[in-house]
Amino acid sequence: MRTDTARRRRFGRRKVCPFCADKSLYIDYKTPSMLKRFISERGRIVPRRISGVCAQHQRQLQMAVKRARMVALMPYSTTGID
Repeated sequence: MRTDTARRRRFGRRKVCPFCADKSLYIDYKTPSMLKRFISERGRIVPRRISGVCAQHQRQLQMAVKRARMVALMPYSTTGID
């Protein structure tokens, strides 16, 4: 008695952290162009399961985005901009 959802479950290939794969990349709050890759269109930080970033780099990324927002290099949200 398996349900339809159990049969349709698919597991994709595990995403590789771009910062672990390429050691020359580093997370810095002063580079908003790089940080924008990890921000959704609504201005939220993309979670690890979607972005593929490892836990250590996700914490560094979170702090960098928050610092960039604090010094006005990145917006807090994009809902009011039109």
